[in-house]
Amino acid sequence: MSEIDDYLGLAGRALASLDSSIVERASDLCIECVQNGGTIFFCGNGGSAVDSQHLAGELVSRFRMERRPIPAVAVTANSAIITAIANDYDFSEIFSRQIGALGRPGDVLVAISTSGNSANVLKAVETARGRFMKTIGFTGAGGCALSNMTDICVMASSDETSHIQEALLVAGHAICNAVEKAFARSEDT
Repeated sequence: MSEIDDYLGLAGRALASLDSSIVERASDLCIECVQNGGTIFFCGNGGSAVDSQHLAGELVSRFRMERRPIPAVAVTANSAIITAIANDYDFSEIFSRQIGALGRPGDVLVAISTSGNSANVLKAVETARGRFMKTIGFTGAGGCALSNMTDICVMASSDETSHIQEALLVAGHAICNAVEKAFARSEDT
């Protein structure tokens, strides 16, 4: 078996480990949030920061079909805000201060941490819960801290960061697809 086959096999196992009923519950939570006039927020570090921006972009612009823009914000995207908070306070607060400023009761925070232990992500979840927001965790096999703090946790059963990210991106796309279809249907009626 080649290195490519090995890699693809491990990625496929991480993807197959996703629980579709949990992804569906996360989708329903996001749909309910937007139906009630709320915003879906995303946060994460490194590759998860980019995934946060990507998923927010799919909702605000479009994923697969024409429909109205869906309110979504990646709190990973504004370098002036992030660097000001990191400089004036602490890096662990770069997401929580933004959630504290922008988050409202009924909004949703999708917190992405492949390890499940990123201090700034966990602090954002804590702040979101204090603001009566709903929380969705995206993590890997060892993500117990994040899993224990969130209302719903989408978990890819892998310890390899790249495979966790690959599986969670598919879960994120499934959520975008469900949310988009819900609002495209409501606009047709």
